[in-house]
Amino acid sequence: MALTLIRNIDLVLTVNADNEQLTQQSIVIEDSRIAAIGPVDQVESRYAGVTFDRTISGKDKLAMPGMVDAHLHLSEHLGRGLFPDQLSTRPWVFNWAKPLYAAVDEEAEHVGTLLAGIEMIKTGTTCCLDMGTQNDVGNTVKAIEQAGFRCVTGRHAADVKPEQLPAHWTQEMIDHHFFPNHKVALEELGRCVTTYNNSAGGRIRVWVNIEGKEPCSPELHYGSRALAEELGVGTTYHIASSIEEAQVSETKYGVWPVTRLHNMGALGPNLVLAHVVATTDEEVGYLAETGAKVAFCPGTSLKIAKGATKIGKYPEMMDAGVTVALGCDGTAASGSLNQMQQMYLVAGLFKDCRMDPFMVPAEVALRMATIEGAKALLWDDDIGCLEVGKKADIVLFDLNTPDWVPYNNPVQTLVYSSTPGSIDTVLIDGNVVMEGRRMTHLDEQEIYREAREQSKRVNERSGLLADIPVFTKAYD
Repeated sequence: MALTLIRNIDLVLTVNADNEQLTQQSIVIEDSRIAAIGPVDQVESRYAGVTFDRTISGKDKLAMPGMVDAHLHLSEHLGRGLFPDQLSTRPWVFNWAKPLYAAVDEEAEHVGTLLAGIEMIKTGTTCCLDMGTQNDVGNTVKAIEQAGFRCVTGRHAADVKPEQLPAHWTQEMIDHHFFPNHKVALEELGRCVTTYNNSAGGRIRVWVNIEGKEPCSPELHYGSRALAEELGVGTTYHIASSIEEAQVSETKYGVWPVTRLHNMGALGPNLVLAHVVATTDEEVGYLAETGAKVAFCPGTSLKIAKGATKIGKYPEMMDAGVTVALGCDGTAASGSLNQMQQMYLVAGLFKDCRMDPFMVPAEVALRMATIEGAKALLWDDDIGCLEVGKKADIVLFDLNTPDWVPYNNPVQTLVYSSTPGSIDTVLIDGNVVMEGRRMTHLDEQEIYREAREQSKRVNERSGLLADIPVFTKAYD
């Protein structure tokens, strides 16, 4: 059994049920789990005579649970800064994202996943929900295992091509993105779960993930959740991601997207819906009644003009008891995998747009980035807060940095003032994956070099360096 001691931590933000803040604490980790949290003298008395394999100084440090990103795209990570910032959701997806994803082969996806792991760890995220791989899931599982982060992943799936294909879509791209039908898709998704779920000693889980929205048939929408339930896992997909999507749904089916899901029996407690911007009050009730979870991505809403502050009902969802977690989305969509930025945004956007300073306090934003994310990923029995028995996914901030002096209310300082640059050490599953801001097990510079080369190659293969339309009629 490996024993690690984090000794004499100035402040611990537990994010437990009582949001306890503990001072001058020590944490003992046995293998991958927290064995003790308590005042320094009590812990030292309890473990008197014990030799620790590793001792980490907590002096001038703040400890908090690793953040949980409830929606991102690992396979999009090499697309940072590639798309114009004059795109709304539908042309972003159909004109730009589809060609990018089709151009990401296994080599590029592997390197992109390693790069994403570095960015998440350096910004305090220890676990994420990946929307799905563009190639064999095993390739991405190997990269996640190598990078050292905790992850839920799956295989990207869709089964409905648009009647009017965008002119720049190639046959190779179409073949890459679409399964022949929902039965073939579900068979492959099930195989991925049974083959790769609980990899890396349980640190990597595999779900029945699909794309969602118009590219997926009703059978794939409700079939994915039914299959996930049968296999004892979850599922996730995009829905109600823009007002345009809601309007198209109303024109075609007479109802908005969440109502359509509700009517087909697709909603349930093992489902995480990404974005969910365009919703009605009645639909908020459907989410609450069924236990469906929501991943809100503030950064993407701002960059792609989704309208979260204009039509979004995230505060109402939380008031109704819906689990609302935070997601960074892909780097082509929001720009980064910095979950600290998402906390800052969610704590301020609704205060401003509704001119109500009581909206989404900093404490709530912190919970959305940690324990609510763990609940969304069906993993809150193990992660999301610092408690005895939980997995040791811990982030240590250096309090001797300008953004933490003075810190007064530490949660407010964390959400509104601190930056990832003050993160000193990160542990995942009890393993130190970053110390002194240096990755302990990855050659960062070599991965950066490879990522630049792969990005150039993917960009050329995608055709996105040509003149691509900023409007689309796909699925209209």
